[in-house]
Amino acid sequence: MSSQPRNQVAEPPEPLRAPHTPRFIALLAALFGLEFVVLGIAPRYRQDWALENVIVVAAIVVLARYWRRLPLSNASYALIFLFLSLHEIGSHYTYSEVPYDDWFRSLSGRSLNSLLGWERNNYDRVIHFSSGLLLALPARELTRRLTGQVGFWTWLVPLSLLFAAAGLYELIEWAASLIFGQDLGMAYLGTQGDIWDAHKDMALAHLGAVLAFLVVVRLRRR
Repeated sequence: MSSQPRNQVAEPPEPLRAPHTPRFIALLAALFGLEFVVLGIAPRYRQDWALENVIVVAAIVVLARYWRRLPLSNASYALIFLFLSLHEIGSHYTYSEVPYDDWFRSLSGRSLNSLLGWERNNYDRVIHFSSGLLLALPARELTRRLTGQVGFWTWLVPLSLLFAAAGLYELIEWAASLIFGQDLGMAYLGTQGDIWDAHKDMALAHLGAVLAFLVVVRLRRR
């Protein structure tokens, strides 16, 4: 006999996100393919562009291979698309030379760096923050698809995976700088003279992931 009070209504388990729409995925794939081609025609540094896109191509292959077996929601695919699109802009110019400040100045007449008190090109910082913010929901959905579980672990496991991914990416950047030498290696690393660059990048990725989950929890409660 259940020990639950008679007047207390049990909270139903959180449902999985609605399945994806193949037409929506096809649209995102076509848009990203167009963006990939356009930004790959004349990148600022061809070798750096190629190196930056190794992981992107691998990710696309995995998504294409498992989109039927491990389907995510339209929202998750849209977030992945947005993150990869931001990455393609960075790979076209190299992260340390994306002219976002010039773009902002042409629209507003003011410098974004001056408004925010930035002394360096912070596009790479934005992308590292976005990696946690935008990929948190897909990571959680994937965890739930693989495990079928609900509750605390579906928050902790994807958060831990995102933390680990942020650290792994910094190790990949470090290895690339050693393998490919000064010019290409430093362009890929993009530290801009900051000895704490890797630590700040990881911290921002962690912050983005935590913030994303806090927003999801808040929305669920409302």
